[in-house]
Amino acid sequence: MSERNRTVPRVGMVGGGQLSRMTHQAGIGLGVHFSVLAAAPTDSAALVCGDVTLGNDRGLDDVMAFAKANDVVTFDHEHVPEPVLRAVEEAGGLLRPGRDALRFAQDKLRMRTRMAELGAPSPRWRAVTALEHVTGFADGEAGAGWPVVLKAARGGYDGKGVWIAADAEEARAVVDRAAAEDVPLLVEEKVAFSRELAVQVARSPHGQVAVYPVVETVQRGGICHEVVAPAPGLSDEKATRAQELAIEIAQALDVTGVLAVELFETAEGVVVNELAMRPHNSGHWSIEGARTSQFEQHLRAVLNLPLGSPRTNAPFTVMANLLGGTDPDVYSRYLHVMAKDPGVKVHFYGKDVRPGRKIGHVTVMGDDHQDLLERARDAAAYLRGDDQ
Repeated sequence: MSERNRTVPRVGMVGGGQLSRMTHQAGIGLGVHFSVLAAAPTDSAALVCGDVTLGNDRGLDDVMAFAKANDVVTFDHEHVPEPVLRAVEEAGGLLRPGRDALRFAQDKLRMRTRMAELGAPSPRWRAVTALEHVTGFADGEAGAGWPVVLKAARGGYDGKGVWIAADAEEARAVVDRAAAEDVPLLVEEKVAFSRELAVQVARSPHGQVAVYPVVETVQRGGICHEVVAPAPGLSDEKATRAQELAIEIAQALDVTGVLAVELFETAEGVVVNELAMRPHNSGHWSIEGARTSQFEQHLRAVLNLPLGSPRTNAPFTVMANLLGGTDPDVYSRYLHVMAKDPGVKVHFYGKDVRPGRKIGHVTVMGDDHQDLLERARDAAAYLRGDDQ
């Protein structure tokens, strides 16, 4: 939609969080002009990006104006309403991924329906508009049994919008609250999994794909705490199937950019849990750990550039999220971490410290994933202030 002639493309990212911040850093090396639509000047990306537009990153007027100022627009979250995306595309805006793909990341009911159409392994599920749908699912036709997992179809992230109901009374509280807040729900069986995995694939408009190694993710309280790349002890058969599944989904949904497929590992194979069409927490390890980071790869894909190599730079890379503690003076502890373990890389997001908030991550590479986990956990705990 840009009217000015340029030799360097302008890429705009909607949302000013840490994903935009790290994508901006990757854009510097590529030499592209990167801009961000942020809600506030204190947003993570707005603090470092040289071209910041302040506005409503979910509102029609601001997203439309932002699209007109850029050659291609991408996203660091899935929360731009579908009518806004439709209006921008109808006005000639180039969105990558486009509205038709994004709707499957925005709406879990649509995603589950499409996964069933594709034959992708998924939990048993059904839409919920009344308590009887949950009890019938657990006790009746599906025979899923209790507990069950209730999910908000739209808007959930980092454990928000997900509830485990052990019985009908617990389910009733969720269903009643959702009805009062007009939140669409679905119910899923609680999958008996051995661990959680994720795989990322990048896809360009002309169909080139690059798939990263399958990683193990460690979740606590609905929040990703650690990632081990590649997933230790994963059989070649399961790893290959997970990568093939990610590619099949990206192609079927016509994804442009990075697609993260979150998976459960079970005795039978892998099961699709969630989708995200953007750089993802499970891929932060790739900044140091892969030849091409997920952030650079996302930019290459949305610009239809040849994709980079996703090969790893070490036998294992471990990433640990840095969550805020009660002491906001994180930087003063940086010196100790750097001195104790020079191999640890620390990334801060420029966010105010609040207990439990993601304010950064640490990465360490080497040969022994257990040793790397201990080193990453130690650094993250010290930065959080656990040893103070």
